Amino acid sequence: MNAFRRFLVLLAGLMGASGVAAAAAGAHMNPDPNLLTAAYFLMFGAPAVIGAVAFAAARGAEWSLATSGAAVIALGTVLFSGALAARALWGIVIFPMAAPTGGTMLILGWLVLGLAAFERRARVG
Repeated sequence: MNAFRRFLVLLAGLMGASGVAAAAAGAHMNPDPNLLTAAYFLMFGAPAVIGAVAFAAARGAEWSLATSGAAVIALGTVLFSGALAARALWGIVIFPMAAPTGGTMLILGWLVLGLAAFERRARVG
């Protein structure tokens, strides 16, 4: 597995941990529904990224549409969930349109991941 895919797995682990922390904060400290939405997206995005990376690694290519999809899903999830959590916890806006931008990235990432099903498998050797 190449370094970028390892980074994506690390990021997925951080996403999952952040999702659990956000869910706990939403349950015990701040009942804002945006915080729970952020938690859900983080917790569902983490295994999706790991699965996409595993699919990409199994295909044998150094870089693939699955890797690209995983990266865009990870970035979109972090941006979308980060924007919702920042607003819920601290009342701040990361930047205008951060959540919709992250959501759009998520949609695009899933579409790219779907297209990976049609990508030719790399030849080994």
